[in-house]
Amino acid sequence: ELYGLHRSPSMEFKELTQKDAEVQMSIEIQKLLGTCISSSAKESATREMDGFERIFGRFVNAAGPSVHWSRIQKLDDDMVRDYREISSPSPSEVTKLLEKLVVVKLNGGLGTSMGCQGPKSVIPVRSELTFLDLTVQQIEHLNKTYSSSVPLVLMNSFNTDEDTQKVIRKYQGLNVKLYTFNQSRYPRVNKESLMPIGNSMGPNSDMEAWYPPGHGDFYEAFANSGLLKEFVDQGKEYVFISNIDNLGATVDLNILNFLTGEEAKTKTRCEFLMEVTNKTRADVKGGTLIRYGDKLRLLEIAQVPKDHLEDFKSVKTFKIFNTNNLWIKLDAMQRVLRDRTLDMEVIVNYKTLDNGLNIIQLEQAVGAAIKSFNGAHGINVPRSRFLPVKKTDDLLLVMSNLYSLTNGTLVMSQARMFATTPLVKLGPNHFAKVKDFLNRFASVPDMLELDHLTVSGDVTFGKGVSIRGTVIIIANHGDRIDIPPGAILENKIVSGNLRILDH
Repeated sequence: ELYGLHRSPSMEFKELTQKDAEVQMSIEIQKLLGTCISSSAKESATREMDGFERIFGRFVNAAGPSVHWSRIQKLDDDMVRDYREISSPSPSEVTKLLEKLVVVKLNGGLGTSMGCQGPKSVIPVRSELTFLDLTVQQIEHLNKTYSSSVPLVLMNSFNTDEDTQKVIRKYQGLNVKLYTFNQSRYPRVNKESLMPIGNSMGPNSDMEAWYPPGHGDFYEAFANSGLLKEFVDQGKEYVFISNIDNLGATVDLNILNFLTGEEAKTKTRCEFLMEVTNKTRADVKGGTLIRYGDKLRLLEIAQVPKDHLEDFKSVKTFKIFNTNNLWIKLDAMQRVLRDRTLDMEVIVNYKTLDNGLNIIQLEQAVGAAIKSFNGAHGINVPRSRFLPVKKTDDLLLVMSNLYSLTNGTLVMSQARMFATTPLVKLGPNHFAKVKDFLNRFASVPDMLELDHLTVSGDVTFGKGVSIRGTVIIIANHGDRIDIPPGAILENKIVSGNLRILDH
């Protein structure tokens, strides 16, 4: 009996098939491990496959939704702190605080969505400097300014590691100790059979049969690499994790002081701090913090029941979203891994390969671990700490005169009258790839007074163009619009066909 009810034949059938799926998966994993070319490769792969089998077991045994909407509680006032209320460290304390810090950048993504080969981190974003260049500049400036030795760690994937290793050689003469480690390599699973689609783990195995399992793999991969223990042994206390394409995610001394300064010693230590910021209409799909079972928890849109999607997207109901800038206590990370209390929801990602095969990727989000740590908090930070470059829409913003570049950090121009960034939407057919995007601008327009820009179709911009207020430019199919050099567009809709021809 279950909860006073008799088990039905269908329940028993489901349990048997779940158990069978786990047993069969374990057999297949052992076969894969047998294809490793050396004992060291097999030892490393075994650790990764242990993690995969745990997440697979949770997937096949999942019963019901991970979040019951009626049990979501209102956040307590002290659960999410206001950044403006935390204090700055005294200048004499800064170096001591920085000695407790490790910086990790999530560097597993490729630049394919923006039409680029190799790691996304090597795409030039400003003054020919890449995401990686800017990150290294930031840490070097920090270390030089405060005579500190903050290490920079890159979490690569098997897709980005080789290219990244070639690139980082150029930083050898700088005042930055650079470490790398790889996130795990998990097998893609056939949706119908629930078995791995690959048959070898060797160096010549089919790369399409494998995937990097999302940034939630950070904890296991960081520990497996030996770096977690190494940094704890060095006396480091906190790791600051962020996406490498978030140009606003710089080391913040006020947050570090909140976690490790004198004031922090008088209260329960915060083991996990998530930076959140206020939602705008552009952020309605972003994960948010909720109180659930008297603990802070990350709620992602994939966990929301369909009939509550509009509630989730409401800026009035859920006012903040997760920037994926996280500060985590290193010895607490060791504890939750040792005690197997690390709890993150399984994200099921359905994909179809080029050959038509339907597969499943099982992933986790690094921020979902917040409920596994003690004294966890959110901190509501300024929007300037969330400046991701996911598409060329974002790239146009960071290349423009809206920002100036100082020691690897982008700072919004003081000449901008509004604290918010403009909303930019560029048509995917002509602007999605970086190469095509760059060819459509003789120079980046003046955008200091821009609120909203939408561009669709075959549109090019001449040199020295200024766009202000709300500007919408739509070239109909077969038409072309050339914005002439020096044009000033303010609260304008341009459509149809506009070409300035040389003669």
